[in-house]
Amino acid sequence: MIKSKGTRIGDWIIAFMCFLCILVCLLPLLNILARSLSSAGSLVKNEVFLLPVGLNFDAYSTVLGDSKYTWALLWTAILTVITTLWSMFMTIMCAYPLTYDNLKGKRIITALIIFTMYFSAGTIPTYLLLKELHLLNNPLVLILPNCISVFNVIIMRSFFFGIPESLRESAELDGAGPLRVLINIYLPLSAPVLATLALFYAVGRWNGFSDALMFMSDRTYFPIQLLLYNILNSVSSIEVATQEGFSSPGLSETIKSATVMFATVPILLIYPWLQRYFISGVTIGAVKG
Repeated sequence: MIKSKGTRIGDWIIAFMCFLCILVCLLPLLNILARSLSSAGSLVKNEVFLLPVGLNFDAYSTVLGDSKYTWALLWTAILTVITTLWSMFMTIMCAYPLTYDNLKGKRIITALIIFTMYFSAGTIPTYLLLKELHLLNNPLVLILPNCISVFNVIIMRSFFFGIPESLRESAELDGAGPLRVLINIYLPLSAPVLATLALFYAVGRWNGFSDALMFMSDRTYFPIQLLLYNILNSVSSIEVATQEGFSSPGLSETIKSATVMFATVPILLIYPWLQRYFISGVTIGAVKG
């Protein structure tokens, strides 16, 4: 098929816009990588942009050699896995019953679920509730309060609606109950949306730090992002800077950059494995139902 001149120009414009988007996303990451591999003196002199100056790995040696950094990364990975599994379980258990037309109170339940998307109690009532539940300074406070997303429930429910009802009816005729239908029919056919929503939950937990900042005081259970938050703000606090092990402005900048890479790269490595599920997982779940 021969494309017209206007179509070719449009393709070039789209390609150029995609190239600009790639640059906007890639250049900051390259700059942070270069800063993490540069000497402290070059950073003080502001000589680093995209390539390292005075190449050295001292910052990474400091980060990987400090137990609080490695434990924060390990704890965040454990927390992310647990939170993702629990969140997916809660999402499936909430979305699946809503596919049954004979569910009593279905309209009311759906309305109440959607209501929480637009209205919330706020930070102070949430803090008081968690205090009454004895969850403050408890690792469970990083898992339970935000374990389910209404938006993800709607996507999951819409995807379930897209599965032919005849499959469920045939399984029920063979004596399968709701739980068996879910495990043997719905979940195997929902791999794209399951992978997509699992990634949403995992990225949200990995990048989250505000809940730990507000509800946790035990540094043992600080996720890597909260540790990174403290590092990035340590330049204005002598006490925090000393606590984090900084001895000079240049050293603090290299360790900041190394810690950013330390906290960013692991979650980036997951995207290529699940990227192929994005379109089929999100668009199908969003259109059907």
